[in-house]
Amino acid sequence: MTAKWMKWMTELTSRKWISRLIGRFSHSEVSRLLIPAFAKSYGIPLHEAEKDMKEYRTLNEFFTRRLKPDMRPIHSLPEGLISPVDALITAMGDIQAGTILNVKGQDYSLEELLNYSPRTETYNHGYFFVLYLSPTDYHRIHAPVTGRKLESDHIKGKVYPVNDFGMRNMRKVLSRNERLITYISHDLGEVAVVKVGAMNVSSIKYTDAQAKLWNRGDDLAYFEFGSTVVLLIENGTFEPLPELAAGCKVKMGEPLGRFRTAGNTRRGAADTSRSD
Repeated sequence: MTAKWMKWMTELTSRKWISRLIGRFSHSEVSRLLIPAFAKSYGIPLHEAEKDMKEYRTLNEFFTRRLKPDMRPIHSLPEGLISPVDALITAMGDIQAGTILNVKGQDYSLEELLNYSPRTETYNHGYFFVLYLSPTDYHRIHAPVTGRKLESDHIKGKVYPVNDFGMRNMRKVLSRNERLITYISHDLGEVAVVKVGAMNVSSIKYTDAQAKLWNRGDDLAYFEFGSTVVLLIENGTFEPLPELAAGCKVKMGEPLGRFRTAGNTRRGAADTSRSD
């Protein structure tokens, strides 16, 4: 199948009404019949799930499952930034004058990604991670820092796929898809957790829409089916782990790097271990 044909099919199947239909089915009780096949097909580690597979009433309930306690230890370094999700790092690096460079061959304007928010300036020369969640992954999103909510922004948009084909062949998917953005202030700066919807995702939801404060690792939100998180870090506040690169897998709670403090130099960032 040619790329042109695949692109046309992607456009056709990325309509909101199709996403809503799939969403309604995944919330129906009949969808529970698909859970065993879904789990087997994607190699989902069932031993990590909070409940036995037979206890989930719908496919959506299984997909947004919580994990057993202590399945994702939270890294203890006080000035560390943790991954908010289980994911593949598809891109990471410095933000260049408001531009996120070379995400699957495309550059992204930070203004477009954040829907021209006044907060854009906070990140114009900061750092970014693009974290892709496949259907295999645990799909809850956790707070990457201990802090308080400054603002939340829900941006309506398309539902293009965020897999490799979609990101390479569809124009500016991250800036065109539906997004739910959480801006969080913490002791050493500010971060933005940009949750990007995708094809067949009926919604992105906060675990507690009234929450204002989070400890690092607290349950923040969840996707209904696979998607992507773009994590933005304030200008001049962060050093990534030197061993991380695009193509690395990370688990929720593992460190991505550390925030700069008075005695924290670039060399200090390299001392952060991915395990306690």
